Amino acid sequence: MFNKLKQIKDVRQKAKSIQSALAEERVEGSAGWGKVKVTIDGNQKVQKVTIDPEVIGNKEQLEGLIKEAVNDGVDKVQKVLANKMKDLGGMDLAQDMQELMRK
Repeated sequence: MFNKLKQIKDVRQKAKSIQSALAEERVEGSAGWGKVKVTIDGNQKVQKVTIDPEVIGNKEQLEGLIKEAVNDGVDKVQKVLANKMKDLGGMDLAQDMQELMRK
């Protein structure tokens, strides 16, 4: 029983270290030839939005560009996350959790 608790603690610590490493990652999504830019961190939180004053007057266009920039950023961050998880052994974390649940 104590061994299983230690394993759970180890898995939790590994997950926290992966989450911390991912928080340091940053990607930029953009739309409208760079008129709208969105910076997203590795935990998929929007950190910054930059909007060119040229597109502020057109509400519908601006809404579409923001949506496009966020989607672009999310696509990019997901690719970064997949690579980072592979590098940090994150795939092993999922397997470790499955093994603990079977016991």
